[in-house]
Amino acid sequence: MKFSSKGRYGLRAMIALAQGYHKGPISLAEIAESEDISLSYLEQLIAVLRRVGLVEGTRGARGGYQLTADPALITAGQVVRALEGPLAPAECVAEGVKPGFCRRQTICTSKPFWEQVRDSVAQVLDKTTLADLCTINGLKVRQMSLGRKKVEA
Repeated sequence: MKFSSKGRYGLRAMIALAQGYHKGPISLAEIAESEDISLSYLEQLIAVLRRVGLVEGTRGARGGYQLTADPALITAGQVVRALEGPLAPAECVAEGVKPGFCRRQTICTSKPFWEQVRDSVAQVLDKTTLADLCTINGLKVRQMSLGRKKVEA
């Protein structure tokens, strides 16, 4: 299963917002620079995340975007599904697929395997929060300018 740049870059942007959660709105230009993501592409991703209610924008000189909830309450699964759609290692086992999608569903010997793959990926995505992704080996990581990271004890 391969996630597109939408899911990967969107998750990176959300981690950047999580790292600055208590500091107020962060400009997309700042995130784009620190995460090496095209600003126009980032704007498209944030628009989707805003539409589903994971981020909110603030206008003005000190405007930008921030998470709508504590990073410990937003999962990687929420972010990835918002940007990528339902998890689907195979079309017939995509999350939310209706029974009868495939005429072979009752006799398919590989369907249970693909369901297990989907469920395993979903379990990891759904148990991992943005707060979890802001730590490396138990140490909090703070984003610094120019994409450098500083580990805090």
